[in-house]
Amino acid sequence: MTDKDDVLESLPLPEMTPVGLARQFGPGLILMMTGIGTSHLVTAPVAGGRFEFALLWAIPVAYIFKYYGFEMAFRFTNATGRSMLDAYSTAWHKWPVWYVLITTILQAALGQAGRLTAAAAVAYFFSLYYFGVDVDAYIFALVIGVLSVVLILSGRYSLVELVTKICAGILLLSTVAVFLRSPAPLSGMAHFFIFETPEGSWLILAAFLGLLPTGMDVSLQASEWGKAKKAGMGRIRDHLEHRGLVARFDPFSSSKEDLSVDTSKLPPHALEYCQRWFRIGLWDFRVGYIISFVIATIFLALAAVWIYPSEVEGRAVIGQIAQIFTKSVGSWMMIVFLAGAFAATFSTAFNYFDGWPRVVGACCRNLFRKTAALSGIAHDDLTDEHRSKWYSEFNIYRITMFYSLIASVAIIAGVGRPVWLVLIASALAFFVAPIIFGLNLYYCFTVIPKQDRRFYPNTFDTWFGWASLVIFTGMTVILIAARIFGIELFGS
Repeated sequence: MTDKDDVLESLPLPEMTPVGLARQFGPGLILMMTGIGTSHLVTAPVAGGRFEFALLWAIPVAYIFKYYGFEMAFRFTNATGRSMLDAYSTAWHKWPVWYVLITTILQAALGQAGRLTAAAAVAYFFSLYYFGVDVDAYIFALVIGVLSVVLILSGRYSLVELVTKICAGILLLSTVAVFLRSPAPLSGMAHFFIFETPEGSWLILAAFLGLLPTGMDVSLQASEWGKAKKAGMGRIRDHLEHRGLVARFDPFSSSKEDLSVDTSKLPPHALEYCQRWFRIGLWDFRVGYIISFVIATIFLALAAVWIYPSEVEGRAVIGQIAQIFTKSVGSWMMIVFLAGAFAATFSTAFNYFDGWPRVVGACCRNLFRKTAALSGIAHDDLTDEHRSKWYSEFNIYRITMFYSLIASVAIIAGVGRPVWLVLIASALAFFVAPIIFGLNLYYCFTVIPKQDRRFYPNTFDTWFGWASLVIFTGMTVILIAARIFGIELFGS
């Protein structure tokens, strides 16, 4: 037996018990945390405070009809060991990669400003409420952004992640507890099935569809995170290429067929290893998705019950949202809410400071040969040349991170309207989503072999996936038309 055979035959099989699954979760839960800070803690309460239960229907619509856009990215990466952007690079003149690169550069500035301003709003209110210190929000944004970038680039942020998860857990438990204490009336829940678009709600509606559970572009970040995790097919892809069991993939000469993996050629142990990680990846994603849906629904309902009618606007927006907890339970809940809110909003900004630069680096890796020759951003994979050449994937990743920091803080300082900025950033994510959604479906269905029933989507996944794309794209077109041409949606 060769060394390469040894690698494939001695792969450690992950546990499939509930505890074992939870221990292996990662990219799916990260995807959930990237959305919870803005769409859940700001947009959902704004919707409930301004329009009571009228926009409740938009939450299940967003989650149901965006689901397969995200799942296909997880499915593709776990089935091929490659990222979605590797697949995009096989298109004519690499146009999807250029599209993602341009939109991501925009998002890294405007989108990150929306995420960062939510975290800054929590810090601003805390300092004002407890210490009476009125400092411009952009100062807090700068401090939070610099802290995030330093932690990411130093690699010493495992403790921060642990504390963030604990505080986010506190936020989840406290939110559910408040809801169970004073649940929304059943008449309000009827709005899950009543389509209304009150006057002035278009921006919130676009924000819901754009950032619940999070932006569709985060599926590309999650794909890169899944590949970087080096588990399942992502771990053994190179070994399979060396043994000739799959084609070697070159983003400048390969076709999308070269991304495929014929699992019938895999040794039984390696196949079982990949199947387990595939199931872990899907459950990781699905658990995060369900939790995200529950939190979004509860926040809108709580706002409708406790702070409607309210504009939920201004620099002290977090204080208005915190009234949900103080009115329902007591003033002592304020600090509990703020701790969880800051953990959630900080983790959102923190993850995006890694995610968008990671996507820009991956785009350049698939567009430029010099960058491809110096690919990789993991510290263990870096050489002196990776660190010294500005065009290496690692340095492009770092440059984009600094650009995102400077541009987003400058936007926050110049705009000074936190809620509006969050909604605009969310709406931008909505308008760019259909193309990424469609590409994820296309490459998943055309790259994974149809005869591979382990990884290829089943009949329901196939039909509902394409139907979801049509419906979601239709909503995008209708909403844009409504805004530009004044066409009334569904009645109000």
